[in-house]
This record gives sequence, structure tokens and C-alpha cells, in this order.
Amino acid sequence: MHSDLQLVRHQQQQQQQQQQQQQQQQQQQQQQQQQQQQHQQQQQQREHYQQQQQQRHQQQQQRQQQQQQQQQQQQYQQQQQQQQQPGHTLSSSRPELKKFFLPPSSKSMSAAAAAAAAAATTAAAAAAATAAAAAAAAAATSSSSSSTMSTTASTRVEIY
Repeated sequence: MHSDLQLVRHQQQQQQQQQQQQQQQQQQQQQQQQQQQQHQQQQQQREHYQQQQQQRHQQQQQRQQQQQQQQQQQQYQQQQQQQQQPGHTLSSSRPELKKFFLPPSSKSMSAAAAAAAAAATTAAAAAAATAAAAAAAAAATSSSSSSTMSTTASTRVEIY
């Protein structure tokens, strides 16, 4: 009987040890799973960070493109303003040539001068319209474009 009891106890101890080993293995597996999950989370965070960086990079590129568009628009406006500036008049330095420089409101303007003035004003108006369209397109792409076109078709007709 005594030996039977010892055998039973020994078997119970072995079973307990096996159970403990199994529990340890399960704990190790759980730890491995947790590590894998952490690794996955880190990868996801890295991917998210990379996506954010890509988005920032795209935003910067868009800003640069908008700035370039604004610069081009400003250059276009400057060119138009230079084109619309009236030519040099010699009337101030040479009074005897004043009779050749007729203001647009003068009633004695010739038909050729009137036609030239009409052509100049229509050309300036067309240029202003195209510039306004370009400004509207640029303003639609960028909300921060504050440079709006304000071109005045003021052309002076001068007969030489």
C-alpha cells in the first residue's frame, strides 16, 4: 500500500510538472504573440508615418506649383502693364510738335487715328480678359492667391 501511495504521488507530481511546463509554454507563446503584435503595430506606425511624409511632400509640391503659377501670373501682369504703358511723348521737350499729339477726346481726330484707338482698346480689353481668366483659374487652384487682376485699358493714341 505504501508503495502504491508513493507511485500515485509521484504520478501526481509529474502531472503537475507537465501542467506547469505546458503553462510556461503557453505563456511563452502568448509573449511571442504579443511581440508579434507589437512588431506589427510598429510596422503600421512606420507605414503611417511614411504616408504622412508622402502627403506632406505632395502638399509642398502643390504649394510650390501654386507659387510658380502666382509668379507666372505676376510676370504676365507685369508684361501687360509694360505693354499698356503709353509711349514716350516728345510734346514736353519740344513744344512745336504738340500739334501732332492729339488726345483721344479731341474732335479733330482723324478716322485712321480713331480706328487705331479702337483696335488698341479692343486688344487691351482682350488681353485683360485673358489675364482675368488666368487669375480666376489660379485663384480656383489656390485659396491663398491674393493677386487679382485689375488691368485698365487706358491707351493713348499718338499720331507722329
